[in-house]
Amino acid sequence: MSLKSDPGPVVKFKRVCPDPDWPLPAFGSEGAAGLDLKAAVEGTVTLAPGAIRLIPTGWAVAVPEGYEGQVRPRSGLALRQGLTVINSPGTIDSDYRGEVGLAMVNLGPAEVAINRGDRLAQLVIARVERPLLRLEEDLDQTGRGRGGFGSTGVA
Repeated sequence: MSLKSDPGPVVKFKRVCPDPDWPLPAFGSEGAAGLDLKAAVEGTVTLAPGAIRLIPTGWAVAVPEGYEGQVRPRSGLALRQGLTVINSPGTIDSDYRGEVGLAMVNLGPAEVAINRGDRLAQLVIARVERPLLRLEEDLDQTGRGRGGFGSTGVA
């Protein structure tokens, strides 16, 4: 299925950055799943190793009902610098209308400079289901049972 033939939901953005030329989030390539979110900082913000900082994007978004916005790290930044989204994936609910902020953390060994316009994260719009909840006395049995973290092994 081509992404061109199925455009998906309409996602509305509102510029909250005072710069009238601040660019709309955009897909970085034809097959990209996420829209690039850029740092709407003034000048340069430096994150020391272990530091966490909320970085503004300059945009508010209206995610359609039945969808969520998933804020995910950019893999290259994570691999090369240790810069990632600490609450990954962050969720933007369909009823949130404030500015999209990026909770960035520096997990690398050196300071990381964040400059205005740097692509820091990506926004994926995904359908979500709201299940019916039902209280039960017992749950059906499976082969795994109550086995938790590490119970299925590593090999």
